[in-house]
Amino acid sequence: MAVSRLTKMTLLAERKQHDAILQSLQSIQNVEIEDIFDSEENEAWLTTYFPEIEEIDQAMIREYNYWLTQIEQGITFIRDHGSSKKKIKELPRKNYSLQALEAGFNEDALVSLLKQIDRLKKEWQKNEQEQIEWQQVEEWATQWYQYDIAPDYVLKSTEIQLAKVAADGWESVRAYLSDEKDIYFEVNYSNDKEVKFSYAVLKEKVATVQSSLISLGVSFEQVPYEESTTELLKQAKKALKQAVETSKKLTIEIGYLKDQVSILQFNEEVLLARLTREQAKEKLVLAKHLVVIRAWVNQDDQERITTFLQKQFNQSLFLSFEEPTKEQIQKNHVPTKMKNNRFVAPFEILTGMYSVPKYEEIDPTPWMAPFYLVFFGMMVADLGYGFLTFLFTTLALRLLVLPKGMKKFVQLFQILSISIMIWGTIYGSVFGVEMPFQLLAPTEDFMTIFGLSVVFGGIQIYTGLFLAAKENIKKKDYLSAISQGFSWQGILTGIFIAAAGSLLFNSDLLTKIGTYLALFCAFLIIVIPMIQSKSKVGGFFSGLYELYGITGYIGDFVSYSRLMALGISGGSIAMAFNMLVGTMPPAARYSIGIVLLVALHGLNVFLSMLGAYVHAARLQYVEFFGKFYEGGGRPFDSFKPTEKYVNIEEKLEENTHD
Repeated sequence: MAVSRLTKMTLLAERKQHDAILQSLQSIQNVEIEDIFDSEENEAWLTTYFPEIEEIDQAMIREYNYWLTQIEQGITFIRDHGSSKKKIKELPRKNYSLQALEAGFNEDALVSLLKQIDRLKKEWQKNEQEQIEWQQVEEWATQWYQYDIAPDYVLKSTEIQLAKVAADGWESVRAYLSDEKDIYFEVNYSNDKEVKFSYAVLKEKVATVQSSLISLGVSFEQVPYEESTTELLKQAKKALKQAVETSKKLTIEIGYLKDQVSILQFNEEVLLARLTREQAKEKLVLAKHLVVIRAWVNQDDQERITTFLQKQFNQSLFLSFEEPTKEQIQKNHVPTKMKNNRFVAPFEILTGMYSVPKYEEIDPTPWMAPFYLVFFGMMVADLGYGFLTFLFTTLALRLLVLPKGMKKFVQLFQILSISIMIWGTIYGSVFGVEMPFQLLAPTEDFMTIFGLSVVFGGIQIYTGLFLAAKENIKKKDYLSAISQGFSWQGILTGIFIAAAGSLLFNSDLLTKIGTYLALFCAFLIIVIPMIQSKSKVGGFFSGLYELYGITGYIGDFVSYSRLMALGISGGSIAMAFNMLVGTMPPAARYSIGIVLLVALHGLNVFLSMLGAYVHAARLQYVEFFGKFYEGGGRPFDSFKPTEKYVNIEEKLEENTHD
């Protein structure tokens, strides 16, 4: 239960085999391909043996990206515009081998389907554009409906003009038009924002009137159509009716394609896998006749990977393995792959949320998992809630094929549900109802629960200090092991002994032993930095600053009181919900009351789980990890398929090549 030991694999083969090799490595899913050109250590042999390296052709990457874009847009188009009477046929998540997945790829069928979608998309867009245009015609014709004069009608001595003005300026315009004897006007359309009007004026006065109206904020319109408003309105209504009918037909036709969405998703999964391989080629040396691949692999898998690849390619590969160098480790060039048993592995999610360990650093997951398990259960602490969580997570794991990341998350809550049930039994609570027996009654034994919370916190803090000392001993930094680990344990132990001697046993001997132990360990915390530092004065003040950290331990112990607070609050809320429904009349209690009870308890389960998840994690990150763990490692980036819609089996299975 630690960070996996890795080795760097160097693979040499004929260039023509590189596609098949990448597919095999991708099916293994336990290999991280190194970017050869991004590593300084490779520069010497690259310059010597491969002075001229061909640039990777980006045509396939562009082609895959183009297809993927078409598929994604096609799926979105079908979802958004297909008939609601038809249901989307999604690709069911199943387990495939990479070879079986790619064997199902049919390029001709995909191209044909994409062409059909593209045709429907163009027809939809054309119909949509026509609708917009005819809506504009309808709007214009409606606003100028009273101006029912054919555009080609010409008056000898009079000119008719169309104009508009802001609503708040209309009164000034109306007054001007009313005062002019040789102008006839009428309002054609008005709303809160503007007024549209037409007027007839003698041709010799057109320029003068226009100038006056412009000064009043009027703007002029030209008739954009060749038909009268009556004819335009008639045409627009007919065209819009036809557009609606066309839209309905297209919606039905697009709806039939909802059955094809699973095919698009299947092909998208294949193309994503191929795109990943094409992008990986940029990290390889592709010479004229040779391909060179360097990758990090798990040391435990080294022999199996070698056997698998040699079998696949008839012993035509050259493979070598080397341990990571100290320089690679120091520069954080070696990725981190955590290795834990089935019980601990789901808790890696929590470690990853904080930071993965560096390659030679301790993996805190197995140390953190038991504490998180206990703390989470103590915060929720209801047998009913725990049973429901266990039931739903077990059914999900048994009946559903979940994405691998989600499966790990569900497994985490399945494990946590056991702790919830145990603590629910201890507190004697089932959906907020008190059981006949209670080892601890939250409403009465809250001080005992508080003391228990602090004890659990103390155990975790002592464990963190022990790990701090252990890590320094591993680095052969024995003085730091004392100052950062054992001395703090001694101070805390001394304080507890002195407190017990004074408050519990009234023993001066215990009080003195505890006091002397705490003072001696405090002295070590001050002295050791002075020994380690070149500047004794600087070391002294550094030690004083470290010793000042004792105030932080007070806050650490108090933080663990949330174990009591959340456990009691969740149970109290559940009891309040039961009391609320219990006050209803019998008829309401056994009808709407049941629905209300399910909804309220469902809300309480969610809030209790969320609170426990966050606060239990905080106790690990701040009070525990802060004592010994640094993190900052680079996560192992497996070369594997995307697994957007399906799960790919992680097996060293036999490939077939053309």
